[in-house]
Amino acid sequence: MTYLDAVFRYGAVPGETELRAIDGMREVYGIRGVKFNEADRTVRVGYDGSRLKVEAVARLLRQAGVDVREHLALA
Repeated sequence: MTYLDAVFRYGAVPGETELRAIDGMREVYGIRGVKFNEADRTVRVGYDGSRLKVEAVARLLRQAGVDVREHLALA
């Protein structure tokens, strides 16, 4: 396993429906966790890099209804 984190900036604040869908996203094999930072409007997703690519993580967020704007590089 290769534990990685991806951080994305989002636009519209997720509502109750999107948050329920994100709970389902946590059931995807390879997703370790999802944390929102409302002040920065970012979402951090922990994932297994040997199973998923960052593009797949962004796609899962979009499918859950999150308004993903950009992938932020971690320093």
